[in-house]
Amino acid sequence: MENLVFAFAIIGVLGVGAQWLAWRTNLPAIVLMAIAGVIAGPVLGIFTPADAPPGAPPMEALFGEFYRPIIAVAVAVILFEGGLQLNFSEIRGLQQGVRRLVAPGVPIAWALGAAAAHYLAGLSVPVALLFGGIMVVTGPTVIIPLLRQSKLNPRPATLLKWEGIVNDPVGALLAVLVFEFLAYGGVHGTLTEIVWSILLASILSGALGFAIGRFAASSFRRGMVPEYLKPPVLLTLVLVCFELANLLQHEAGLLAVTAMGVTMANSKIASINELRLFKENIAVLLVSGVFIILTANLTYETILALGWSDLLFILAMLFIVRPVTVFISTIGAGLPFKERLLVGWIAPRGIVAVAVSSFFGVALMEAGFVDGGKLIPLAFAMVFATVIAHGFTIGPLAKLLGLAASGRPGVLIAGASPWSVALAAKLKEMDVPVMVADASWRRLKPARLADVPTYYGEILSEVTEHHIDLNRFGYLLALSGNEAHNALVSTDLAPELGRAAIFQVNARGKDEDDRQALSYTLQGRTFLHSGAPLDELLRRHYSGWIYQKTRLSEEYPPEQYKQDVGKDHEIVAILRKDVLSFASQEAPLKPAIGDTVLAYIPKPAEPAKPKPAPEKGAAASADGTKSD
Repeated sequence: MENLVFAFAIIGVLGVGAQWLAWRTNLPAIVLMAIAGVIAGPVLGIFTPADAPPGAPPMEALFGEFYRPIIAVAVAVILFEGGLQLNFSEIRGLQQGVRRLVAPGVPIAWALGAAAAHYLAGLSVPVALLFGGIMVVTGPTVIIPLLRQSKLNPRPATLLKWEGIVNDPVGALLAVLVFEFLAYGGVHGTLTEIVWSILLASILSGALGFAIGRFAASSFRRGMVPEYLKPPVLLTLVLVCFELANLLQHEAGLLAVTAMGVTMANSKIASINELRLFKENIAVLLVSGVFIILTANLTYETILALGWSDLLFILAMLFIVRPVTVFISTIGAGLPFKERLLVGWIAPRGIVAVAVSSFFGVALMEAGFVDGGKLIPLAFAMVFATVIAHGFTIGPLAKLLGLAASGRPGVLIAGASPWSVALAAKLKEMDVPVMVADASWRRLKPARLADVPTYYGEILSEVTEHHIDLNRFGYLLALSGNEAHNALVSTDLAPELGRAAIFQVNARGKDEDDRQALSYTLQGRTFLHSGAPLDELLRRHYSGWIYQKTRLSEEYPPEQYKQDVGKDHEIVAILRKDVLSFASQEAPLKPAIGDTVLAYIPKPAEPAKPKPAPEKGAAASADGTKSD
């Protein structure tokens, strides 16, 4: 292939296509991207240029001198986006656990990983020390997609997320430390001098990231940057921060952009959610593209360089190094055994490990360390082994340990009213997890009396994020009487749950020409096929309408059901093979055999009472009165 634009198009199709397929099949996205890259690269040779030398890495031959800058920029943006998700309020009660996973967790993992690389993989001691530092990383590129897929409880999810994002630059700097000593030890100074030099560069890089983050946050808060320019300005500052830090010390840019992201995440910027969403979209594209590029860059020679000793090394990293590291480092950290067990198993490696290994593998060979060329296949083998092993087991293991949402997705109802509480009670009766949230203790009283789980507080508050585990819920019903509040709730939680899972009741009749109506871009899907406003639904409630669930079968088909309930009924939801679907004005529901239908129906008519028999000797008149 010679056309770079066509190559980027294929990379985009493979990467984003793998992400979409993972969403549809609930499989780990990183696994599907890795498989797609291997098939496109070493198997089919789609990206190999016609004039590439035999055995040359296809992507390096295709992109030439742009190959490494593409990877470097992508990794920088990905790490910044990861840091942008690290809010210190998340780790209340977990500070000690997070600190222990970094120190002494990193030194323990480094020592054990280096020993395994030397004694099992056969690397020389210097190269093993460098590779052991690289293997400290886990990385947001794989951790965050796995957490999203597995729906972990907040505590273990927070531990894994913070460890992955913080340890990524730390592992890269450890590799820099070892490489500087191997390549320039005795020339640029002693080991102590090199350590102090790298430590000073790391401190300066972290300070640089903090300063640029504070500058960006202050500029945004003061209105010095218009809304439409904030994302491009921020992206430009990330690249500037990354390159300035790299001028201080190679790979220090990773630490700087992470510090910049964490600084902005904790700076209370009003538009932080929009910025976070923009960066997340970019990160998804970069993760998809870069992982395809890295795996497609493999060659048969690289894959065949692995042997049985390397398999033993991978098994030792999975079953010995990681569990021992976590269990030793978290002694006395106040973490339950189940959480330590889960965290001790989950440690997938991602793009940073491969990118750093690719750079130092080539650099070590140029410096005279022949076994440096083995770093690239070993790194890829670790990535494949960990993403497959951890990607397919994190969900089942978390559910087995009781650390993830189990059963069918729950329903979060924002807004308590007699009508919405009755709906919540019926959903609970159908074994659907449900919670009603409202800022009024009085409005929540009927839900408490009905034994329906409640949350007393403002659902839009930042504090709420730390009290409600949104992983438990697959649907949001915004059912309060305030249309603006419903729209804000729908817009705020849309990135978390997805627009397709958010439904909003009309607070009043819908009129496209109504100047007081909110824009459709701010709202969720209109709840119920009729789009009945809340006032009408409350009127029906007080006039005796009830919720009714019905199981359809061949003996009682949908046609008979519709005839029995009458034309005034309103289908609210359908439970089909454990999958719950709510009715909306945009997508009405069609019941089928085997479904459990939840409908809102008028009050059943009371059976007519039989008329009393007339007294003996009396005749009844036409109007029912007696006559002599």
